[in-house]
Order: sequence, then structure tokens, then C-alpha cells
Amino acid sequence: MKLLCLDVPLSGASPQSYQPHLLDEVRHGWQLYKSGIVRDIYLRQDRLGVAIIAECDSVEAAREALREFPLAKVGLLDWEIIPLGPFLSWEMLFAPSGV
Repeated sequence: MKLLCLDVPLSGASPQSYQPHLLDEVRHGWQLYKSGIVRDIYLRQDRLGVAIIAECDSVEAAREALREFPLAKVGLLDWEIIPLGPFLSWEMLFAPSGV
């Protein structure tokens, strides 16, 4: 299952509060990338944070993996997890006219 995972800063989160955890945060991301859970990771352009494309068996499996990020463990962020599926509307291109 492909998932879009957006970090959600929690109360008290700031660049200063993140700083002591950033190296461990990147290390954990690298481990998830090597294990195949993190497929892509992007820096958000609207605010400080990341967007991750993950591959897991379920939303709950992704949530468990993301809870292990150091910033999540110390209560500075949580995750919004959005399950994704294939875009099937391409089929409209091949439908007979008037259908």
C-alpha cells in the first residue's frame, strides 16, 4: 500500500526544539529508506517539515514505523497518513463517445 505521510508539528515544536534530534531523525529516515518503507522523501516548501511517500501493508504499519522517528518519540510531531490508490480516470480517455 502506498501512503502519503505528512508531518504534523505538535505544541512546543520549533526549529530550536528540533535541533538536538535532527541527526538521529535523518539516520532513522535513512534506515526506513534502506528497509523499503520510505520510497521518497521531500522537504515541504510551504513550511518546515517533510512529506514522505511510504510503502507499507497498512496505515497502522506505517504509523508504527513513523512513531519511531526521534521527533515523534519526544512529542514534537505526529503524522497525517493518507492511503493512495491508482488513478483510474485514465479509462475515460478510451471510453466510447457519449458514455
